[in-house]
Amino acid sequence: MCGICGEVRFDGGAPSVQAVSIMADVLAPRGPDSSGVVVRGNVGLGHRRLRILDLSDKSQQPMVDPDLGLSLVFNGCIYNFRELRSELERQGYRFFSGGDTEVILKAWHAWGEACVSRFHGMFAFVIHERDSGRVIMARDRFGIKPLYLAEVSGGLRFASSLPAIVKTGGIDTAIDTDALHTYMTFHAVVPPPRTILKGVRKLPPATLRVYARDGSFQDRRYWNPPYQRRVEDRSVTREEWQERLLDALRLAVKRRMIADVPVGVLLSGGVDSSLIVGLLAEAGQTGLMSFSVGFEEANGEKGDEFVYSDLIAREFATDHHKIFVPSADLMGALPGTIAAMSEPMVSYDNVGFYLLSKEVSKHIKVVQSGQGADEVFAGYHWYPPLVGSEDVVADYGRGFRDRSHETLATQLNARWIADRDVSGDLIREHLLAEGADTPVDRALRLDSSVMLVDDPVKRVDNMTMAWGLEARVPFLDHELVELAARIPPEEKLRDGGKGILKDVARKVIPGEVIDRKKGYFPVPQLKYIAGPYLDMLRDTLSSQAARERGLFRQDYVDRLLAAPSDHITPLQGSELWQVGLLEMWLQAHEV
Repeated sequence: MCGICGEVRFDGGAPSVQAVSIMADVLAPRGPDSSGVVVRGNVGLGHRRLRILDLSDKSQQPMVDPDLGLSLVFNGCIYNFRELRSELERQGYRFFSGGDTEVILKAWHAWGEACVSRFHGMFAFVIHERDSGRVIMARDRFGIKPLYLAEVSGGLRFASSLPAIVKTGGIDTAIDTDALHTYMTFHAVVPPPRTILKGVRKLPPATLRVYARDGSFQDRRYWNPPYQRRVEDRSVTREEWQERLLDALRLAVKRRMIADVPVGVLLSGGVDSSLIVGLLAEAGQTGLMSFSVGFEEANGEKGDEFVYSDLIAREFATDHHKIFVPSADLMGALPGTIAAMSEPMVSYDNVGFYLLSKEVSKHIKVVQSGQGADEVFAGYHWYPPLVGSEDVVADYGRGFRDRSHETLATQLNARWIADRDVSGDLIREHLLAEGADTPVDRALRLDSSVMLVDDPVKRVDNMTMAWGLEARVPFLDHELVELAARIPPEEKLRDGGKGILKDVARKVIPGEVIDRKKGYFPVPQLKYIAGPYLDMLRDTLSSQAARERGLFRQDYVDRLLAAPSDHITPLQGSELWQVGLLEMWLQAHEV
């Protein structure tokens, strides 16, 4: 797990070592163990390393293979690298290191574009071919690892975070009105290629991009699983689906134990993370470290789920660490949390993951985490109403969207209003595409390929990597997701959602963790905004920078500040926090 960056010149000039070094410095928290910059012809590559596999200097990056004429920077982990290495060795390739980085280089040389389909893992990488001058970029199937891009005069810059690129200067930091629309109406999700800034874009997940020497490029999406039943699936019984799912989960968790350092678990006390702990224990893992975080209650809403995480820790004898965050510490952590965001993200648990990761990183470098289960196994409340829907676009929008296009027009100042319903068009395009059997299948596909990428997945990457902590997400094993996509929706919707996953979990973990009301990572102070949190947002939204930017109508801001708890989105988010967080993020990154 690392941070990558670089500059590619298409005008015959030399890449700016200064710009690459600036980006690498910003990315230092992602890779605190070592760094490097390499310039080869028209390409400069930068890297910050977190040592997880092959702890020696032989796997240092940027990695250059002079015999093959290839240079590489890579962020992530290829879980099946040893199997791929053995296959490549049988083809005659010789290796000088023991990690997964060199496997990517050899795999590209041996198999070309087909190599990405062979990788089990999370990755963002950039390869430079010395002889052709081509530059190849790729991102994993779920965009677990980020890759941001910005055009500059005569070239291109890329990095693992948006702020790293902005720090180099010369980037268009004007607000993208289409991105602002989706941020405000699609629960703060800004799908690729856009970001909130006009001058910075991001490579979509499951995409391989090849740049020619002149800067022209072609994209290929290499993974897009069907959400459909096969003919042979019709005879599969509920018990058989459960057996297949349990086998796939065991393999997904096992794959993510590959490391030359210990691997722990972020244990929320919910069924997803508890199941990971149970499967690791079942596989014979001992001395497993687990970590939970909790907050003070607010407005009568409890701020922790320690009763359940404690139960799992006792059941499986983990080395458990509980972190309780007083309200005063929460306030103090918000600036660091916002600074760690590559893009503005409104979910309250950002600060929870940030503080949890800070503590976890004192003990360990790698953890497994339960993100993705709700999107893959239908755990959210907006899925059941879609059964039999005659208008999936409208019905999904009522369940998920924060506000309509028409309502947004009364909240933004005129110059920031997009000329069309951007998120409505986005939802329609994804939901009505071919390859999904039912309205629920269509929603699961949209959420797992779009919402998941730029909300939970990005949140976990940003907050863990702020402290040099690698988070692995077994529920996003692509073979597991391919299987889940074939399972009939009614098997997932049972039992209040995630029915089949709960069935499997009952074979592994105590029922008390499963048969309870669904929990979240609760941070009540940021949902029921009052006291110093309200003062902070009032100061932010009345600042000179906010007034000059003028994103929001003053009458709307005044209503939010006067009664924050009266303005809650359909997904139980605070409108005031959504508005204020955006402005705080822009100011924190000097935009």
